[in-house]
Amino acid sequence: MASSPNAVTPSVPRWPGAIAAGLVLCLTLGTLAAVSFRAEWSGGLSASDWAAVRFTVLQAAASAALSIIAAIPVARALARRRFRGRGVLITLMGAPFILPVIVAIIGLLAVFGRGGLLNSALSALGLPLVSIYGFQGVVLAHVFFNLPLAVRLILHGWLAIPAEQFRVAASLNMPVGRYLEWPMLRAVVPGVALAIFLICLTSFAVALTLGGGPKATTVELAIYQALRFEFDMATAARLAMIQFVICATAAGLAWLVTLPQDAGAGFDRVVQRWDGAGLALVWDVLALAGAMVLLLLPLGMVVQRGIAGLTLIPEDIWSAALRSLAVAVVSALLCSSLALALALRRGGVLAGISAVLPLAASGLMMGTGLFIMVWPFVDPAKLALPVTAMVNAAMALPFAYRALAPALEQIEAGFGRTADSLGMTGAARLRWLILPRMRRPLGFATGLAAAMSMGDLGVIALFARSDQETLPLAMFQLMGAYQMEAAAGVALILLTLSVGLFWLFDRGGRADA
Repeated sequence: MASSPNAVTPSVPRWPGAIAAGLVLCLTLGTLAAVSFRAEWSGGLSASDWAAVRFTVLQAAASAALSIIAAIPVARALARRRFRGRGVLITLMGAPFILPVIVAIIGLLAVFGRGGLLNSALSALGLPLVSIYGFQGVVLAHVFFNLPLAVRLILHGWLAIPAEQFRVAASLNMPVGRYLEWPMLRAVVPGVALAIFLICLTSFAVALTLGGGPKATTVELAIYQALRFEFDMATAARLAMIQFVICATAAGLAWLVTLPQDAGAGFDRVVQRWDGAGLALVWDVLALAGAMVLLLLPLGMVVQRGIAGLTLIPEDIWSAALRSLAVAVVSALLCSSLALALALRRGGVLAGISAVLPLAASGLMMGTGLFIMVWPFVDPAKLALPVTAMVNAAMALPFAYRALAPALEQIEAGFGRTADSLGMTGAARLRWLILPRMRRPLGFATGLAAAMSMGDLGVIALFARSDQETLPLAMFQLMGAYQMEAAAGVALILLTLSVGLFWLFDRGGRADA
């Protein structure tokens, strides 16, 4: 039994967290060390490599800026409007987290591609057609994925402003935008913008399908091309190191510029806004309508074309589906186990650093490092599926950790002293106190990791042989062979399995919790 609330004996063992942190450090800094050791720095980068670096930074900056510019009016409309279906719309803002990138690209091509809805309408009007490939296509896809994320994060900032402050502003006839909303945006937006910038830096599938030309190649894509087609280990290593430096710099800036939002305390009353009449109502309706069209139209096209393409899919797709399911389940269980072990260390510096390191280390960089490490001993292609599962688990770890760590802090704050007084430590504390009360966030985190792994097209494209392809890789190959109808059918299967996996784990966490 603990002698006092401040007993130094840890309530749960800390060694699982140490093992988890060590594994993550090996996957991130260990692979970085392997890449650094293999790199031949004397050779330098070619002009095309520097062009890839410039394109990567430019498209990430443009994607982040446009996502923020579009997200602010949408978040403001959601913050000051109450309407039927508002909760459903806010829920849809989380869809890109579980939507496979390659599936979304199929939807975007159906709307903005050469034979898509937009170009069909332009052709009927006799106007010039637009191209989705290249810089504009990469940015459009990134805005599609990151606009909902920006809306959700900025909306949290708006909802954190106490209702009492809006009442005071209304009674004094104060400009709400200047005195309440602008300080909130100044605190929230820089961190959100840099987070999206970081996500776009490490995007691979978007650049692979919509970019890829000499003027539209990202660093991730250049690493893939150097290894897959040229087997140029030195160039791949140098690019991977540059990728890590860029991502680490962006992550550090995001941490530095994120300011605490000091909106003051309130009584949690429902916010009533008096500044939304007249022209403001029109702007809010247009912002919400535009966001709904951008999000729902491509998804609707995926379903429509996917149903028609189900009869055209090859027979070996079902084997690829089974491989994808196996990789996703293993990756999700590994990710949630790592996140839980790190969260149980409760505020440890090592745990915190380990949980965010994958944001700075791209998946292809980790894959490159693992490729280098196993090459002298075994054919990397034989380990394609296990390596993919490990890298996918690491890439989903920051999101899973952010779901579990606050929940664990709440449990310990509410029940920790009672458990200490009962002498409940170790496995007993974990079994009877922590796990039952963490079912909801643990189910959500596991489902999120499974969905993200299910739709990943990264390391598997680097390692896999023809008999090891997963659904995203099979779908990409069908697109490369211009079998777009069959690819749409595979996209519908992939979408269904991803959403199904997320629902299964998330529902399991919520059921009877």
